[in-house]
Parts: sequence; C-alpha cells; structure tokens
Amino acid sequence: MDRLIRGFAFDGQVRLIGIESTDLVQVALNTHKLSPVGTAALGKLLTAGAIMGSMLKDDEDRLTLIVKGDGPLGNIVVCANSKAIVKGYVQNPMVDVPLSEDGTLDIGTAVGRNGVLTVTKDIGLKEPQTGSVELKTGTISDELTDYFLISEQIPSVIQLSVSVKKDATVSKACGYLLQLMPGTDPAIIDMIVGRISNIRPICELLKEGFSIEDILKSISGDEKITVLEEIQPEFLCDCSRERMERAISSIPAEERKRMIEEDGFIEITCSFCGKSEKFTF
Repeated sequence: MDRLIRGFAFDGQVRLIGIESTDLVQVALNTHKLSPVGTAALGKLLTAGAIMGSMLKDDEDRLTLIVKGDGPLGNIVVCANSKAIVKGYVQNPMVDVPLSEDGTLDIGTAVGRNGVLTVTKDIGLKEPQTGSVELKTGTISDELTDYFLISEQIPSVIQLSVSVKKDATVSKACGYLLQLMPGTDPAIIDMIVGRISNIRPICELLKEGFSIEDILKSISGDEKITVLEEIQPEFLCDCSRERMERAISSIPAEERKRMIEEDGFIEITCSFCGKSEKFTF
C-alpha cells in the first residue's frame, strides 16, 4: 500500500517528506498504456505532485506541475491536492527511446533537456502563484530541486525514483523531499550532504524491507524524527460530465452547432483518465 509521511528532524530544523507511490504509478500506467520510459517520467512527476500537494494547507488548495521539454514525450501534466490525490498524463504516452549507456531508462532524452518546468499553486488568493525553472537534465528531480531554491528560496533536495519491470509493470516508485529550515546548524547540513551523496537508491532500500521512516532517518542522520502526518496517496481523476459540459459551453455556439450537424454529437475525452462523454444538447 502506498504511504506518504511528513515530519521533521533535529527538532524542526529539517523538514522531511517520504513516499512510496508504486500503486498510484501502476494505475497511471494502466490508465494511459504508458511505455516504460513514459511510466518513469510521469511516475516521477506524479510522485513529486503527491509530495508537494501534501504541503498545501487547505482542502481546496490545488497544485499543477507542467513539464514542457523538447523530447519526444511532449508535455507532462500533473495535478494534486492537499490529500496527495494526484492525476496526470503524458502527451505522447507510448514513446520509447534507447536505454542509457548504463542500461537504465533514459528519462532525460525522453523528456528533453531544453524547456521549462512550471509549478502553479492555487491557494485561494486573487491569482494563482506560479514559478518556473529551465530544464537542466530532464530528470525532473534536478529541476524541482532548482525550483525550491530559486522560486521558494528553500535549500532542498528532492529525489524521485521509478523502477519498471520487463513485463511493463511498476516494480517500485518512491521519493523524498528534504528541506533545510532557516537557522539550521551548519554541522547538520554538512552531515546531511555527506549522507545524501552516499545513500543507496531508495527504491532498492524499499525492496529490501526498509520502511519510509528508516530511509528518512538514514538520510537525515536523526534516529528520532518526528512524524506529523501519514496519508495514503492515490491516482484519482475528479472529472465529471458536468465539468465536461462546462468545457463544451466555452465553444462558440455556431461551432457547437456545426459539430453536432456533422457528427450527430460532440464527444469530449478527459486527458487525465481517458473517460469520454457524448453531448447532443
């Protein structure tokens, strides 16, 4: 079962969020019939969306992550809420690319190394808050680390991992976010930097039976981390016929009339879950 925990280390000096997202990434794979590299790319952004969504304060708050790279996958879009409920899609879900030299999925080539990652938060203000960073490696983790430092001025490390089996199922999907709060003891920072550079891939640790808590303790160096909340992240689309009808209502009346005369109906399909509805008005 997927789990996300939020907490602190060293009496609030370091914020920690850890997640296992295997099930929700598998749902995304099944929903969109993703290629292995498409699974890895969308899975990473979904995992990030769950992490960042869990940091929102109110139930009505929403987060949108959009990666627009020059790779063959095209745009990748993820939406999340404060309960770590996520949905997302890839523009070209079946695209595949050759493996990297080390035999791993080449997400950077599939996403592209030229483009932009945009983060939009709708938290009830007059206008949504938006920040963006240029793609650097296309691996998503590096770009989000830059986003937190540049747009939110919070020194952070976010690591995201998706492992896909040869039978095109998700072996493990997981991630963590570590953020240094203002005034963090420099000795703690130095220790964490050393631990991050030496820790084994977190999906491997989960496969071996380590818990999310174990991994966060290992990364931070604090054996007495404080867990504030545990929630179950999930891939779930909240589309409805009513929302689709409102979307169609934005089409000029003459265009809607023409479409119905030609086809007998207007069909709209949700990009996030593939559900279709027909309207004849």
